Amino acid sequence: MKSEQKRILIFGSNGMLGQRLVEFYSTFKNVEILSSSVEEMSFFTEINYKQIELREKSQIIQIINEFQPQVVINVAAFTNVDLSETQRELAYQINTEAVKIIAIFCKKIDAHFIHISTDYVFDGENGPYSETDLTNPIGYYGETKLESEREIQKSEVKSTIIRTNVLYGTAKFGRPDFVKWVVQSLKSGKEINIVADQIGNPTFLDDLVQAIYLAENKQVNGLFNIGGKEFLSRYDFTLKIADFFNLSKEKINKITTESLNQIAKRPLKSGLKIEKAITELGYKPHSIAESLQKMKDELGF
Repeated sequence: MKSEQKRILIFGSNGMLGQRLVEFYSTFKNVEILSSSVEEMSFFTEINYKQIELREKSQIIQIINEFQPQVVINVAAFTNVDLSETQRELAYQINTEAVKIIAIFCKKIDAHFIHISTDYVFDGENGPYSETDLTNPIGYYGETKLESEREIQKSEVKSTIIRTNVLYGTAKFGRPDFVKWVVQSLKSGKEINIVADQIGNPTFLDDLVQAIYLAENKQVNGLFNIGGKEFLSRYDFTLKIADFFNLSKEKINKITTESLNQIAKRPLKSGLKIEKAITELGYKPHSIAESLQKMKDELGF
């Protein structure tokens, strides 16, 4: 007899987005979650968890074959843009090769594969970008993520690829997100240097969770951009955060990306057009002010 419960496997469940996904899906009575990350322990002891190393093909195959999920959500990635330039094999194994294996074995069991990609597949010359704009990554991180998209499409698995950018939001465990870091830094009187020449539409974590749910629930195939309503620079985003939390802006220093002398180039004029997701998924992003209010209510800062 076929189980009425929907089995959802989440790769990268200990990350910021992974945590929010686990919290969200744990409220559903008809969903059985198997969470997995590279760490030995899960942040959520009441949820089934399996430690997994995505560089080990056999571990990916085993977890999919044993759990037999109807939905696989991959939010795991090697996201350090600079280290991706110097540790190319590691970045490729996690961002491309592992995704290829997941896609192939999702196809074998007819599972819906939802994969998170990035605006770093673009060069940042003429953003914001739509789903049909030509890709042109300027760093190895972007190359590995673009290649992961191609591997998914090549596998012909039922899939939703979601590109997103500049994530922020509440995660109980791990390092603070951008908003929390700004608030904590300014409250403690620290000076912070923020680039004014990188443009995007920051994505609230809970909005991205909503988009993943909509894609999973509607079982849509294809590529979707997910981001916020507002396009602005990292510097202007920081000013909005300071204003919302009534913090002094004196310690916020405006700098250029070039002045940071980073190993990898960053796409500057970027961001993602979200009309397709609004129309086809029913995606409804919060404004930055609404998102900050939700964070304030939850974190109490």
